[in-house]
Formats: sequence, structure tokens, C-alpha cells
Amino acid sequence: MSSERPSRLFRNMSAKIAAIPMALTALVVFLGGTAWTVAYSFTKSKLLPKWDLVGLDQYERLWSTKRWMVSIENLAVYGAGMLVLSFVLGFVLACLMDQKIRFENTFRTIMLYPFALSFIVTGLIWQWILNPDFGIQHIVRSAGWESFTFDPLYTADWAIFGVMLAALWQGSGLVMVLMLAGLRGIDQEIWKAARIDGIPAWKIYVMIIIPMMRPVFITALVLVTSGIIKVYDLVVAQTSGGPGLATEMPAKYVYDYMFRAQNLGQAFAASTMMLLAVMIVVIPWAMMEFGGKRRG
Repeated sequence: MSSERPSRLFRNMSAKIAAIPMALTALVVFLGGTAWTVAYSFTKSKLLPKWDLVGLDQYERLWSTKRWMVSIENLAVYGAGMLVLSFVLGFVLACLMDQKIRFENTFRTIMLYPFALSFIVTGLIWQWILNPDFGIQHIVRSAGWESFTFDPLYTADWAIFGVMLAALWQGSGLVMVLMLAGLRGIDQEIWKAARIDGIPAWKIYVMIIIPMMRPVFITALVLVTSGIIKVYDLVVAQTSGGPGLATEMPAKYVYDYMFRAQNLGQAFAASTMMLLAVMIVVIPWAMMEFGGKRRG
């Protein structure tokens, strides 16, 4: 065993040496930048970083600010809706695609195309679609239904769902592709055996297929959750956080305090809370994935 370990260590040495600059850059930029941000979140830095420690004052102020609390509530509503709807929609679309339909490649490309667009473009597109003056409401009223009303981005109680609609349009294609890859990786003999036993299709999915696709679901969960936590440009393009604070998000709070309010300490405290939220998602996933493989 001891002779095998050195041989593994020196295997592909040229590739490992070539990767050293990239690895060092990633460590310095990511870990160094993260440590710097967290450290200065305990200071009262304003326009420029200033090492003037104030302890937890920035965090106390953060969690006592109405705007931050509203942004957390909005993120919870948006996140819960996005997780449930994107997974349900993505899985259903993947199941339909898995039926070997005609023009599958065309449909798959169409469904995945919105994901290739930036969130800014997606936000502007759906801002136009949901605009009551020339969007869906205008088209339906022009067709004769004068009492029809559909302006979620201009109604505080429904604005967050207008943002969610645009995010679903863009992100469901990615979830669909991940689920489809998982479905295509399942042995066809399992399907044949289940059909011979007379098991209904919905039971096959619930009792057999979905448990076998656990790694795919976990990967999709990490990707979707990370996107939810850092959502910013979609909100700015559609509503700029309005009406009022109806679509305010933590990432927008960070940006506004960093560049508009020129309060770096408060922005760093908020970004540290966002980092903590991401770590709560990523670390358990990494432990399940890599820890399980190591034990295996």
C-alpha cells in the first residue's frame, strides 16, 4: 500500500504542476477575498475600508433594519416557490422528453435556450410581457375582454410572483436537462421488470425512479438554491426592488449599501450573511457526495 501512494502522488505530474497557478489564484482570490470581507464586516468602514473595529454592531444594525428583514421575507417566498415549481416543472418536462418524442432535440433546445440568456435580458423581456400598457393585459383587452387585469409587477402583493415567473422561464430548462440526464442513466431493464409486474407508471416514478435519481436531485438543489440566494440582476431589470420594497432582495441590499449608501461595513455584514446561507447548502451537499464516496 505504501508503495502505491507515492506512485499515485507523482502520476500526471505535468498536469498537476500546470494547475498550480490556477489553484493559487483561486485560493488567493476566493479565500482571501472572503476572509477580507468577513474581517471588515466587523468594522465601521464607510466609503473606503478602515480597520476600526466595532464588534457585532454592523450585524445588530443589519437585523434591526426593516429593509433587510423584508428582503429576507421576499427571498423566502421567492425561494420556496422557485424550488417547488422549478423541480416539479423540470421533472415533468424531463419525463415527457424521456418518452422518445419526435423532434426531441428541437424541443430540448427551445426549453434550454432561455438559460443561455442573461438575467438582465430575461428581466427586460418579462418586464415588457407583464407591462399593462403593451403586454399580456393590453393584448387580451384589445381582443375584447376589457375587464381583464394582469399586472403583477405593478401590484405590491403580486410583484414577487412576477419575478418568480421570469425566473422559472429561464431556470426550468436547466432543471429539465439535469433530470433528463438522470432518467436516461436508469437501466431500461428496471422499466421492463416494473411493467411486467403490472406496477402503475406513477408508482414506478415515486417508488423506484425518484429514489434512484437522488444525486441528480441534490445537484439540482444546490444549483437552484445558490441561484436563489444571489438573485439580483433579474430583480433590478424587472422592478428595481419595487413597488416599494415588494421585491427587495439581500443581494440588492448589499449592492445599494456598498455603492450608493457608501457603507462598506454594512454591505460586508450583509454579504457575510449571504455567504453563510450558501455554506449551509453547499457544505452538507459536499459531505454527502464526497464523504459517501470516500466511505465507499
